[in-house]
Amino acid sequence: MTGRSLLTLRDISDEEFLGLMDLTAELKSKKERGENGSSLRGKHLALVFEKMSTRTRCAASVAVADEGGRAEYLSSRETHFGKKESAADSARVLGRMFDGILFRGFHQETVELLARHSGVPVWNGLTDAAHPTQTMADVFTILETFGELRGRKVVYVGDGRNNVASSLMIGCAKVGMEFVNCTPSELSPPESLVQEAAKVAATNGSKVTIEHDPVVAAKGANVIYTDVWISMGEESKQEERIALLRPYQVDTDLMRSTGNLESNEVIFLHCLPAFHDAETEVTRDIGALEVSDEVFESSYSRVFDLAENRMHTMKALFVASLGELQ
Repeated sequence: MTGRSLLTLRDISDEEFLGLMDLTAELKSKKERGENGSSLRGKHLALVFEKMSTRTRCAASVAVADEGGRAEYLSSRETHFGKKESAADSARVLGRMFDGILFRGFHQETVELLARHSGVPVWNGLTDAAHPTQTMADVFTILETFGELRGRKVVYVGDGRNNVASSLMIGCAKVGMEFVNCTPSELSPPESLVQEAAKVAATNGSKVTIEHDPVVAAKGANVIYTDVWISMGEESKQEERIALLRPYQVDTDLMRSTGNLESNEVIFLHCLPAFHDAETEVTRDIGALEVSDEVFESSYSRVFDLAENRMHTMKALFVASLGELQ
């Protein structure tokens, strides 16, 4: 992947995706042994963020530092990006100064513009349309837990057309995992995307389906995955979205309906932040939303393993694009 961008998972082959999983395992093992690398020595990465972030920003910063490089955080409040200066002009400036750009923002067109004009690798840290770096961590966490990917069943429950669900659908298809998108019909993903993912899945011996009944969807699942019901920028739809998605909350009964809870063959994943209790401004008066606190804090919850793996998988992506493993 030397010198290449990652704007969506369509930018890499199935084999390259699996190769990134292998590289992630190698780099994580090295870090656990207390070994810092030098694969990114002398490399400077720009973190261009229109949206706030905890995991993406911290994961990228630590990943670059671990391999001897340096990351510079550029928020939309502190630069002229897309305001006094066009995104295209900013891209050309940043490309003269940095070796790569991680973008986290709203429009897919913006990250594509950065890649087109900067002349350096650009990675999508999140847009409204896609979240490929999250899916890398999702798949690695599943691989780390079960030791294999093919034949496993992943069920996403909730807002079925958001960026996390869309990218996870493609990612599961690329590695041979069955994917079920369980969502209200009003929030189903575009049929064109479903057909695209199903075609990829078929080449890898798996399938992609849409289901509206959580209990039916969960049967036989090895992974139950959910995300927030109200994405950034959709706060005005909070009451409507909560009413629509209440039947899709991941609770212990839903986990039991997989049939795999007693045999320890199912895990719970969430990309975070999660509204699992009444301790946030959003949930103070209404309680848990997309996942119950019991599930979130359970022994089969791997949410914090997943959060850590954002760092390891992002490191693999940067090294694959810019460096040589040392």
